[in-house]
Amino acid sequence: MDGAAGQDDTIRMAGGRIPDSFIQELLARTDIVEVIGSRIELKRAGKEYKGLSPFTHEKTPSFFVSPAKQMFFDFSSGKNGTAISFLMEYDRLGFVEAVEELARQAGLEVPREGGGPSRLVLEGPLDALAAAERFFRARLREHPPAIEYLKRRGVSGETAKLYGIGYAPDRWDALAQHFKDDPRHALAAGLLKKHAESGRLYDVFRNRIMFPIRDTRGRVIAFGGRTLGDDPAKYLNTPETALFHKGRNLFGLYEARQSSKAELPELLVVEGYMDTVMLAQYGVRHVVATLGTATTREHLNLLFKTTSRIVFCFDGDRAGRAAAWRALEQALPELYETREARFMFLPEGHDPDTLVQEEGREKFLARVERAATVSEFLLGELAQRVRLDTLDGRARLAALARPYLQRLREGPLRALILDELSRLTRLSRADLEHSLFGAEPRPALGASRRRALENERGDAPGVRPVKRALQLLLERPELAQRREDWRTLAQADVPGADLLVEALEFFRAHPQCRAHQLMEQWRDTPKAAALQRILGPGIELDAAAAEQEFLETVETLRRSGLRRRIAQFAAQSRTRELSAEELAEWRELTRQLSEPPLV
Repeated sequence: MDGAAGQDDTIRMAGGRIPDSFIQELLARTDIVEVIGSRIELKRAGKEYKGLSPFTHEKTPSFFVSPAKQMFFDFSSGKNGTAISFLMEYDRLGFVEAVEELARQAGLEVPREGGGPSRLVLEGPLDALAAAERFFRARLREHPPAIEYLKRRGVSGETAKLYGIGYAPDRWDALAQHFKDDPRHALAAGLLKKHAESGRLYDVFRNRIMFPIRDTRGRVIAFGGRTLGDDPAKYLNTPETALFHKGRNLFGLYEARQSSKAELPELLVVEGYMDTVMLAQYGVRHVVATLGTATTREHLNLLFKTTSRIVFCFDGDRAGRAAAWRALEQALPELYETREARFMFLPEGHDPDTLVQEEGREKFLARVERAATVSEFLLGELAQRVRLDTLDGRARLAALARPYLQRLREGPLRALILDELSRLTRLSRADLEHSLFGAEPRPALGASRRRALENERGDAPGVRPVKRALQLLLERPELAQRREDWRTLAQADVPGADLLVEALEFFRAHPQCRAHQLMEQWRDTPKAAALQRILGPGIELDAAAAEQEFLETVETLRRSGLRRRIAQFAAQSRTRELSAEELAEWRELTRQLSEPPLV
């Protein structure tokens, strides 16, 4: 699929956007078991269906489909969602394409809000960025010098199309004229700037080869531009906006994920747009680039959501090794369980772009396979700073290693590095641990213990009832109809109480909807992310038991809200005179709290 296809989802031509009501109706008519079962093998497992994850290479089934929730849960990859989400992940479709595919299967026509085929409707910065991408791609076809530059660099038309490469004309107002009817969103997207004195709008990018930077859904969120003139700024990025942060985004990640339906075994991290593009042209699709900034923890979190092994590719000179060391420092706390990082250094005078063209794909990949492990790079670099043939040098090596080993979580990697450090320093393992961590070492938490402590914190008084109430409500949305006084829950001052109230409001207003329809309603919001963290396959409770537990949980939260509101009135009465309405409410809340629980 064309790498730009996903971005078309953010364009609302006058044909209009898809109404939310239609999406809810479509999900109500769709059986997620049929959708997924037509693509992978599923077997009945109690109330659920299970199978092998289509996103990883697992051998034991950990992929579940819930007919009751109309959602899938993949414990191997961590993915979950609705039928729409599954098609987006498995078939590599954009949101609109996934909706259209489900509508086709259901025999429905996708309606659109709004009309008029002649005018582009911009509803936000994402729309402006999508329109700019189409503008730049069209200008590339009209500008032979830009095409010639790409050919000279070895970029084929197919590769240019894959990455959505375009050209920004050598004019101050080419894009500004394109957005002249409504420039607000182009300004917010960092595509245009306003002259301080004249107030005239002008283009940020001029006479540059344009590389769209996409988010994980394929939507353009920024651009990088390579000058074709004598501009001292060889490469220029979109300024940071609400959508784009250099330290949180990577070029080529969406395209890399598109290259495989399963989890990528590794990702190669390079430094340049052309490095990414040229490696892809030679068949090395699992490659991303940082955007003119050092590798950050946010980058690493993004990378490890896609793969378990990262290979950093740097120049072999002093600057390259310094950049690799900074990446190592960021990576150490993120390396645990199956996560792995390696470091590859290029021959002098080469970058990945030129090296793959000179050596070819197979030799380049052979270099990737020989990349240094974390332990080799860490201890190798530190060992060069000391004399290992002296007692003082070996003691200094242990001291140099201390801050780095302390950043590693407890686990096999740290244990193995300790073993190797023990060999190099000729210190016993016990003496080394005493030196690094003190007499009673307090190593970093292992992943399983860390999760256990997180769960304990999640079960703190107040938080656990909200989580449990949400789980029960998502399992049985009809429970929202059992009480009418749930608005007082918002006063409970417990994290998540507002989320519970919003979920209750949704299900009371839409009594026929299920959990998957709420998830789709909240798609791409923090609320959806919060629900994903607590969703799972079905709760094994009969209807009566589930209802009883839900009502008891809600009553606990309701009474907590009453006590908090009463305490607020009491505190306010000490500093000011309460109004008649406030006094009446205080008395009513006190009366309600004095009554026996409703369940």
